[in-house]
Amino acid sequence: MLPRSISRGPSSSSINIPEKSYTLNPFASPLDRRMVEVGDKVSVPNVIVMVGLPARGKTYIAKKLTRYLNWIGIKAKTFNVGEYRRQAVHGYQNHDFFRMDNEEAMKIREQVAKDALDDAFRWFEDDDGEVALYDATNTTRLRRNMIRSRCIEKGYNVFYVESVCNDESIVSNNINDVKLNGPDYKQFGHQSEQALKDFLLRIKHYEETYEPLDETLDSDLSFIRICDAGKKYLVNRPGGHIQSRVIYFLMNIHITPRAIYITRHGESKHNLKQLLGGDSELSDSGVEYAKRLADFIQAEGIRGLHVWTSQMQRTIQTAQYIDAPKEKWKCLNEINAGICEEMTYAEIQELYPVEFAKRDQDKYRYRYPGGESYEDVVARLEPAIIELERQNNILVIGHQAVLRCLLGYFMNKPPEELPYQDIPLHTVLKLVPKAYGCEITKTKLLEGAVDTFRPQPKNVDPNRSKEDALLGTPLAVPQQVFFAAGDTDHLTLQ
Repeated sequence: MLPRSISRGPSSSSINIPEKSYTLNPFASPLDRRMVEVGDKVSVPNVIVMVGLPARGKTYIAKKLTRYLNWIGIKAKTFNVGEYRRQAVHGYQNHDFFRMDNEEAMKIREQVAKDALDDAFRWFEDDDGEVALYDATNTTRLRRNMIRSRCIEKGYNVFYVESVCNDESIVSNNINDVKLNGPDYKQFGHQSEQALKDFLLRIKHYEETYEPLDETLDSDLSFIRICDAGKKYLVNRPGGHIQSRVIYFLMNIHITPRAIYITRHGESKHNLKQLLGGDSELSDSGVEYAKRLADFIQAEGIRGLHVWTSQMQRTIQTAQYIDAPKEKWKCLNEINAGICEEMTYAEIQELYPVEFAKRDQDKYRYRYPGGESYEDVVARLEPAIIELERQNNILVIGHQAVLRCLLGYFMNKPPEELPYQDIPLHTVLKLVPKAYGCEITKTKLLEGAVDTFRPQPKNVDPNRSKEDALLGTPLAVPQQVFFAAGDTDHLTLQ
């Protein structure tokens, strides 16, 4: 029989596939070309202007939005005016700095506001930036008009995001969890009462001149108002696909405390053989992990927990002992390795050495022949990310590549780092979103699972030797398995 020729993604080149018996993964998500247009070029830069009193979640929202846009391939960056102010005055003094009648402080505040906007404009021009998040209170109409006028002069689109919160419990949580632990109040140490008193006076100074966005007075502006952490929304004159995606994302997030638990399925029979993909069952060790995971979740006492799995039996079996509602998500299925499904890395190197090298050269964008790339997986995971942002406490039982993509979102990993995150088997990661990043706690529940981590190779030349190609790679041969010595402790608070 003649070798078959299969095209690789959008490329016009083809590779010859030697005759081999293999099984395509029936559970792998089919590649939808409409779904992989990640990072469409933004023709006109957008400035998203945060609006609202202190402790209303503006920085939290801005950072989440920046992370989301970067994750889907739209180049975004946050410009926090508070950071410029701290650099200008070398630290925080007290609430008097924010009094409207403090002329000297007002000059500094106006200057740092302009400096941050200037830097955003330079970033657009010098670094091909697409969306700038201008993070400040911007509570007066005068300040907002200044920003808009300067953006119009440059030809940039402007969209306002106002966070309004009259729920005292939410404001109190934001003050205690974020502001009093933030950079302005480090100097107060354990003097929480003094810090709280100062911050409440600071809010009062802003309230004296606060002019909320108004449906009548600001009817010509494009904006969204988020009320009480998502209980109600007002959208006015949205324009363009960027603003539409921003609105959709913002209407599906909240700023209330919650935790997201993620773990890979228990060790599978394919893991023992170092086979990629497939739909194998759990090994004996994997079944034991499923039991320990259920005990761990019960001990955590998580209120309202929901469990998500893929449609593959190794994740479903891992969830079987957990007493909580469960959902099976097709988009959580493992990356589709195409013609390389149920092969070892050694077999791929033997049969397709050029393809193996191409993947090492750009693991994020490389697409398996007949399969997917990490970039494709990110695209199909977007609905799951949106739903994760909507939910409270969730446990996601998934697969190595899929969880790398999810963790890459929460940790704001760039594409070149995302595919090389080490997520070992039989380990639970607890993610707690914070205003300034994501707090991660890692718990190992069971030792002895195989190691499937492959570090980024140094030699990616297609003509490299077999030994170089497989250096540090999990291998599988009869009666013997070699594992890479991966760093399992590099997930840190960011």
